[in-house]
Amino acid sequence: MSNKKNNAVDKLHEAYDPESFRKLGHQLVDLLSDYLQAAAKEEIPVNAWQAPDDQLAYWQQYEADPAAPLALFEDILKRSIHLHHPRYIGHQICPTAPLSALAGLVSGLLNNGMAVYEMGAAATAIEKVVVDTVLQKLGFNADASGFLTSGGTLANLTALLAARSAMVPSDIWQTAAPQQLAVMVASEAHYCIDRAVRIMGWGAAGMIKIPVGDNFKMQTELLEAAYQKAQTQGIKVIAVVGSAPSTSAGMYDDLEAIAQFCAQRKLWFHVDGAHGGAAIFSNRYRHLLAGIEQADSVVIDGHKMLLTPSIMTFLLFKNQNQSFATFRQKAQYLIANSQEQEWFTLAQRTFECTKSMMSIKFYTLLKIHGEALFDQSVTHLYDLGKLFAERVAARPQFELALSPDCNIVCFRYWQADRSNQQLDHLNHAIRDQILKDGKFYIVQTKLKDIVYLRTTFMNPQTTPTIMEALLDEIETIAKQKQNGIFVDG
Repeated sequence: MSNKKNNAVDKLHEAYDPESFRKLGHQLVDLLSDYLQAAAKEEIPVNAWQAPDDQLAYWQQYEADPAAPLALFEDILKRSIHLHHPRYIGHQICPTAPLSALAGLVSGLLNNGMAVYEMGAAATAIEKVVVDTVLQKLGFNADASGFLTSGGTLANLTALLAARSAMVPSDIWQTAAPQQLAVMVASEAHYCIDRAVRIMGWGAAGMIKIPVGDNFKMQTELLEAAYQKAQTQGIKVIAVVGSAPSTSAGMYDDLEAIAQFCAQRKLWFHVDGAHGGAAIFSNRYRHLLAGIEQADSVVIDGHKMLLTPSIMTFLLFKNQNQSFATFRQKAQYLIANSQEQEWFTLAQRTFECTKSMMSIKFYTLLKIHGEALFDQSVTHLYDLGKLFAERVAARPQFELALSPDCNIVCFRYWQADRSNQQLDHLNHAIRDQILKDGKFYIVQTKLKDIVYLRTTFMNPQTTPTIMEALLDEIETIAKQKQNGIFVDG
């Protein structure tokens, strides 16, 4: 018994030993620095693809060497997708700024929970500083407030809960809604809006989709007719959601037109700017967000265009009172003695009780590099999107879905004598081959039921040469695949 106890104590000592951490930490930073260099120089593939079951089997059978923990990290690196590779042009998540990743290490080690001020004093105050910075960039006044939360999906749900509390006369937290509630949103909006509506129990009728035009932006001239139809059906519309931009197409809705409609009808105006809200920092692209200063609530992801590790999202309210009205309940051991609307008691306003110190990741970049870093990053990546669209349009074997607003570009390999169904099969096969080859990483989407290849330029080290190489690779794969696909079709 005594030996077992001593062994447990030894293991605990080993796990918390500062000198072991120091030694391994230096080795890990060296490993990650070498990894960043190898990725930037394209010395490794962007993705070492394995089928899900094969990947699972590898880690189920994995045996780590207790004497060499660095080997475990090396293996994780080898089997992960490499966002810092210039040929990563896939999903909307950033190659983390290394300094922000180091801030994440500090956050992970301190592990302050932040439900109440005493559990995360520094990070709570820092969170207010970074939130106030973004509020100012939005053009909100001193009545505004907000906080950080865990991702755009949770932030959008929280915002719509706030809208419900503000727009429904009864105490919705205590009683059921008096009638069917709904929000209006573009048909191209992110699926998390639909998910939020269903979580709130409104069902399919709670989501009124406004068609998009040829430019994949909400046809705001249709809002009034949709509103009147809902009224005749006994549905109470409480909010309109503007996309900034839509996820699949990357197009910004006309926020000024939505704001005007919401003001006329006294509706809540919410902006899902998870990806493109960061353009508030770009002098060149700030105009895409004209009207956002009139929104009642705004969501912006830090881990998309603001260079921070996932997951970190700004949820911002024009009226700070609304951010406190979302959740009305008592947790005696947390907030029983607190006064109303304490900015530093975050458990009053967020889903999370235990919340990570996500604020220090953005704050570190802000204080060390300044706002110019975010301006340069957003501007450069949006410029890359425009440039790539020009390269696509210049090649006769490609069709551009539309001229992009931002760094999201949708296109497809195209032949005039083939049906959309045949081209869908071909473009799907092209993307599948690219994924397995690991030379590039892109994704695909559907726009009006047509399959398009979809690129999002997230890495500032992606060059025009890489753009041309991607298009060359797609043409090569298409020539290899098309005969079999078109014969089968």
